[in-house]
Amino acid sequence: MIVDRATYRDGHRTEGPADLSDALAAARATPGAYVWLGLYEPTQEELDLVSEEFGLHPLAVEDAVNAHQRPKLEEYRDSLFMVLKTVGYHPDGHSVSTGEVMLFVGDSYVITIRHGADSPLRGLRAELEKQPELLAHGPSAVLYAVADLVVDSYLDAQTSLQADLDELEAEVFAPGRPRANVAERIYEFKRQLLAFRRASAPLQEPLSRLSKGTSNYPPEPLRPYLRDVADHLSKVNEMIDGLDRLLSDILNANLAQVSVQQNDDMRKISAWAGLAAVPTMIAGIYGMNFVDMPELRQPWGYPAAVVLMVLVCVVLHRVFKRSGWL
Repeated sequence: MIVDRATYRDGHRTEGPADLSDALAAARATPGAYVWLGLYEPTQEELDLVSEEFGLHPLAVEDAVNAHQRPKLEEYRDSLFMVLKTVGYHPDGHSVSTGEVMLFVGDSYVITIRHGADSPLRGLRAELEKQPELLAHGPSAVLYAVADLVVDSYLDAQTSLQADLDELEAEVFAPGRPRANVAERIYEFKRQLLAFRRASAPLQEPLSRLSKGTSNYPPEPLRPYLRDVADHLSKVNEMIDGLDRLLSDILNANLAQVSVQQNDDMRKISAWAGLAAVPTMIAGIYGMNFVDMPELRQPWGYPAAVVLMVLVCVVLHRVFKRSGWL
């Protein structure tokens, strides 16, 4: 599905031919002009038509149709193909969702292809049209703007993840017994961070290549901007690594709390079992009812046995209390 199509000349949107082939031919014949075509989840037939008009590489077209690609940058003889993974965080469900943005960049055209609902490109064209000095740098300006927007969305998602993780950390270290479902939530957070890292970490190398000028794109004036985007991405990746380490520490702390609580419970059970063992032992001895037991014929025998049980239990209770077992 074509979302939008326009011809830009010297950074300004202009009226171009309605036919895609004519628009591309006119852009190639006009210095400083190029066509920006925006697509959303195109079918194989739709992308085949676009590929025929723009002369896209068949391997890149196959990747663009199938989606679910790893972030990457591929250069062909007369074009560049780049894949970026978008990330959206949903605090209500504590879940991370991903989408994809793919770009074909050529001499007089740029094609953006979106997959998935979590796409930060809505409104990007309108914002860029307010900056003709940026659009005047050609198709690579769109590449920079898309990469910058995607990385900024990473920062927003990372901030939301950090806030939820702070709440989880406070819950783990709150006074009282550790909750049984905290470990499950921690593992779920680690799964979300893994999905996040799969989107952001592989993008570092393509952005570095673009910013260092190892590619035919972008032009020299745009490379400092891409270096800035690469720096922001490095910050995101460092934060994600820090969150993952913090989650591991929280998990270890929770497991240690559970272990300590279990040890406390076992000590209390052992202490009460020890208190119950003494009267059981005395009652068992006197329950044998041997004739030659002298206490059986004494009027003070029964009260003495009861007093002995109580006295021993009181002494044991005080000993266990002082040692922290009760």
